[in-house]
Amino acid sequence: MSWYEGKHALVTGGGSGIGAAVAKILKDKGAAVTIVGRSHQKLVAKAAELDVSCQVADVSERQEVGAAFARAVAANGPIGILVNNAGAAEAMPFAKMDNNHWDAMIAVNLTGVFNCTSAAIPGMLANGGGRIVNIASTAALTGYAYVSAYCAAKHGVIGLTRALALEYAGKGITVNAVCPGYTDTAIVRDAIERIVGATGRSHEQALADLVKSNPQGRLIQPEEVADTVIWLCRQESMNGQAIAVAGGEVM
Repeated sequence: MSWYEGKHALVTGGGSGIGAAVAKILKDKGAAVTIVGRSHQKLVAKAAELDVSCQVADVSERQEVGAAFARAVAANGPIGILVNNAGAAEAMPFAKMDNNHWDAMIAVNLTGVFNCTSAAIPGMLANGGGRIVNIASTAALTGYAYVSAYCAAKHGVIGLTRALALEYAGKGITVNAVCPGYTDTAIVRDAIERIVGATGRSHEQALADLVKSNPQGRLIQPEEVADTVIWLCRQESMNGQAIAVAGGEVM
């Protein structure tokens, strides 16, 4: 029997991109999967495509998270695997940043991880263990200009990951992070279009500008990130780690 069979895995931001790839591989491995996201229409469509459950919630809203997680547990049982994938990236020069931008980046990228982890851990403790994987970014390991709020939030995710890994190491719960580089998702495709619109460069030139930091000269594929998530879930000894999936961009 697969290690994942009989386990309930919940993936935030599961309606597209990395989250959808993670949900698919968890489903294929035999887990009961719930995807969570803000867009009802997109979420329901992806859930039907993957044959998984879904719950609508904004991870930055604590009450919504609590209610969605409670419904997910009622439908599929205690959460044994939590993948905190929901996030957002928006560029803004620091000198032009306002409070709303800062608050929004921290809310979805860091507070959302706190909210979802807080909702899942009591059940994991009651059932003798669990796996938490936080999807961070290479922006959690190094700095990038013009995304200071995003970098700050993602660095915070690594700090939270490491602290919780120590706190729950003796209770059967592992907490790790995956740090993708530029990945072939809607966020990156939107970034390319903004570069094209702002600079007049071609799509190919804008893409080349983004991937030049990756020694392999390419975008990471969502399935590569999902494979790393699966590996971390299965390895009991992996705890408190931040694994870069970035072709050698950061080491």
